[in-house]
Amino acid sequence: MTSTVSPKTALTFDDYLAYDDGTDNRYELVDGALVAMPPESPENNAIAKSLFVELLKYFTLALVAYKDTEVEVTGRLARCRIPDLLVHSEASLAALAGTNRATLTRDMPPPLLVVEVVSPGEANRNRDYRYKHTEYAARAIAEYWIVDPQLRQVTVCQWVEGQYEDTVFTGIDPLRSAIVPDLEITIDQLFALDQPSENP
Repeated sequence: MTSTVSPKTALTFDDYLAYDDGTDNRYELVDGALVAMPPESPENNAIAKSLFVELLKYFTLALVAYKDTEVEVTGRLARCRIPDLLVHSEASLAALAGTNRATLTRDMPPPLLVVEVVSPGEANRNRDYRYKHTEYAARAIAEYWIVDPQLRQVTVCQWVEGQYEDTVFTGIDPLRSAIVPDLEITIDQLFALDQPSENP
């Protein structure tokens, strides 16, 4: 469950970048409020790690970020998201060169792909399917994958003329992506990767 830290006044994006509460807590910024990011479930972590390994077959390690790169997005007030996985464009990676924080601000080029693994709970589903869908589209990110362990499906959102067109993949469907056209994994295979091996 996420928790919100509500300062007396809404934080600006610069406030967020300067914020340090002396802990190792991770926060997203949502309309000027800090939202603590709790640890993920073992299943979600396994799926994200499996996808990370899969993406490394097609992109260099420098281009693939695992839960460590922020993306400034638009909202009612300042917002910043930390996707589970991110694939940089050459331009977005270059924009971070020499910076002291892996934060893609709105004046920087967008990444090619962001991936969110949906956590249990209606609030998390709304965040990934509704709010982030709008935010990432407004940021002109070419693809957004919504990986849903509960429904055992992946929604691939492709950016077309300012908005996302969504395609849902399930079961034996191969996961299709314009960003990773040579990807060879079915949805069943993806969700099987988070299961422990039966071999001793």
